[in-house]
Amino acid sequence: MDLVLKAYQDRPRKALRNLMSVSIILFLTIWSFDSINYPGLFSEGMNIAKNMFRALFNPSWNLLWSLRVDSIPVLMFETLGIAFLGTLLGAVLSLPFAFLSAKNIVGKFSYIGNTIITMIRSFPFFLIALMFVAVSGPGPMTGALTIGVLSIGMISKMYIEVIEDIDSGILQALDAMGATTLQKIRNGIIPQLTASIISVVIYRFEINVKNATVLGIVGAGGIGVTLITAMNAGRWRDAAAALWGIIIVVLIVDYFSTKLRKKLVNG
Repeated sequence: MDLVLKAYQDRPRKALRNLMSVSIILFLTIWSFDSINYPGLFSEGMNIAKNMFRALFNPSWNLLWSLRVDSIPVLMFETLGIAFLGTLLGAVLSLPFAFLSAKNIVGKFSYIGNTIITMIRSFPFFLIALMFVAVSGPGPMTGALTIGVLSIGMISKMYIEVIEDIDSGILQALDAMGATTLQKIRNGIIPQLTASIISVVIYRFEINVKNATVLGIVGAGGIGVTLITAMNAGRWRDAAAALWGIIIVVLIVDYFSTKLRKKLVNG
């Protein structure tokens, strides 16, 4: 009994910390509500919402099942191509950034690579898309380049975590043999990382499929053009067809990518 009482008396005193945390969260919540001036629904807002809801259950079937240039299957195929090429580009470009930012590879100089990665991650999604549209013009290739650059930040960070968790004994053995940094990467690191790197790339591909669906809004190809045009024109059935195309493709990609990642990680 004495031990229980002593353990209770020696318990960490966290009441003040918890009170401060709750107070800060409450203050930020009140401040956020005060900063947002919400004007309320438009006069026709409820009618528009009803039309959109009805359209989801009665989309433009001719867009969903035809194989015209502007049909949903063709546009989703283009969107998948944008996501795939962009992910592949980002995966390749992320490798040097990751190796130059891993502490067990470059030591104290890792902050240089981490700073560059953080700068890339800080750029907003649409800003990069608009920059590429201004430089190379609208089109699917612009979308792929945008996806590639946007992928560098996340993929590099995940690469770094994987690299820093590798078996250091192999690197020490290569050091004892007088191996160069490049030889350590090629013979000691990459063989350990292959499955994890592929898993990271597949996971990012899932995200990029969703990102690619909205790139068309800024003229970077894909189904986004059809979606935003239909919504601006009030053609809710066409917009619903585009949404169903996106939902179906995202579900399929998510299912198969999850299966693949489990096999890679668990063998």
